Amino acid sequence: MTTLKIGDKAPGFEAKDQYGKTINLNDFKGKKVVLFFYPKASTPGCTAEACNLRDNYHSFQNKGYEIIGVSADSEKRQLNFSNKQELPYSLLADEDKAVIMAYGVWGPKKFMGKEYDGIHRTTFVIGEDGKIEDVITKVKTKEHSAQIL
Repeated sequence: MTTLKIGDKAPGFEAKDQYGKTINLNDFKGKKVVLFFYPKASTPGCTAEACNLRDNYHSFQNKGYEIIGVSADSEKRQLNFSNKQELPYSLLADEDKAVIMAYGVWGPKKFMGKEYDGIHRTTFVIGEDGKIEDVITKVKTKEHSAQIL
């Protein structure tokens, strides 16, 4: 799916989070960022992934990571998801898919025999220098933190 690879400069972005606050990748210069793309807020797999990251949030912070989730959901849907699951990190409401397209995670998918376009669950670990340190395409939703840390 994505053509981005380890060592590439992470595409810059600017989008609103679940609180309507503008989040810019440049805001995180000098920090490590876990940028995870998920198909849809409040679905079982996405909830498992988001909660696994939430449950390990302090470990991420202790190692200097910031976590940012991205889907094409609206701010309202992201806020409901964040509140219900008590997520301590930003969820970008990328309704126009600008960030999703920049990272190349939108494309054809199959589910129950049907083909459609959607977000491929993918995580990018971005270093303090703004370069991609890891690309995780085979995300284990219930053990995702262990794939990163």
